[in-house]
Amino acid sequence: MSPWRRAHVLGGTGPIGRATALRLLDAGWQVDVTGRDPTRMPDDLARAGGRFVASDRADARQLEAVLGDGADLVVDCICFTAADAHLLLPLARNATSTVMISSKAVYVDAGGRHSNSDEPPRFDGPIRETQATLPPGAGDHTTREGFGSNKVAAEQVVLESGAPVTVLRPSKVHGVGGMRPREWVFVKRVLDRRPAVVLAGRGAGVDHTTAAANIAALVEIAAALPGRRVLNSADPDAPCGVEIARTVARQLGYAWEEVLLDDGVDATLGRHPWDGRPPIVLDTSAAVELGYVPVGDYAATVTAELDWLVAAARGGLALELDDAFFRPFLDYAAEDRYLAARAEPRYTAFQNTVVSHDRPSG
Repeated sequence: MSPWRRAHVLGGTGPIGRATALRLLDAGWQVDVTGRDPTRMPDDLARAGGRFVASDRADARQLEAVLGDGADLVVDCICFTAADAHLLLPLARNATSTVMISSKAVYVDAGGRHSNSDEPPRFDGPIRETQATLPPGAGDHTTREGFGSNKVAAEQVVLESGAPVTVLRPSKVHGVGGMRPREWVFVKRVLDRRPAVVLAGRGAGVDHTTAAANIAALVEIAAALPGRRVLNSADPDAPCGVEIARTVARQLGYAWEEVLLDDGVDATLGRHPWDGRPPIVLDTSAAVELGYVPVGDYAATVTAELDWLVAAARGGLALELDDAFFRPFLDYAAEDRYLAARAEPRYTAFQNTVVSHDRPSG
């Protein structure tokens, strides 16, 4: 690939932008990543030859100045609203290919329920790109109700523009550098030497994971094959909650007792970010048909994030975590009350042993 191919990654310091920039740099691209704060430029990106360009995503002039005479690829990791999408259009029209990162939160089931509904959605099977979506919306995109509808509005703007834009819909993204690295709910338990992991619904819930590295692989395909399309982006496997907990414990060399709660137990106990019941799984056959090859499955691709979390925590670095997001998942006091109330001798000793390794039913 020519070393002079140029890519611009808007919001390039987060997990998706970071993984995408690193993959493109490794393939010989010139890559600019944008953001408002140069101190947030990841060291690995700088060492690989990435260039940080200070730019406010909401400032049209700054965005156009970043693009200059055009680019072979524009990747927008922070397009959340129709207004954001309108600002992206001049760049998309001046690029060979553009990728906009959307979300599986746009999908609705037959009853209009979506992944952020109070009542969980019930899809008939793996979700294809033809699945119905929320109506386009406006307002606050940071709310549970506003996030998906705003993403739909943004998708419509770019897809109706006629520009060669590929919209990617990932689910439960994992990778280095995020403020909500969901695996922290288990990593922190390991670091705190918790004797047990408590999981609601017997840990059987599934909400499909997507490695930032796998998104990056699909971005590279979209760069090589410009077009106007929508593609799901997800890991080749869809692990359930207990499998994710086991993956984290195994890779960190830790053993704990698994307490798999049946339905009917206190609903505040055992919560985790992947508790999709019924399961939420994306169909990625359209991406595969286009030539996409995953970097790896969940266990293989989550390693970098786990290493980053442990190194940061043990090295005394400040992890910029969204504490409000994690608080409900890390209620040790409630767990300890439940465990203490159980009339089982092994909890009196709080032995760090794994009792069950069977996959839960359901």
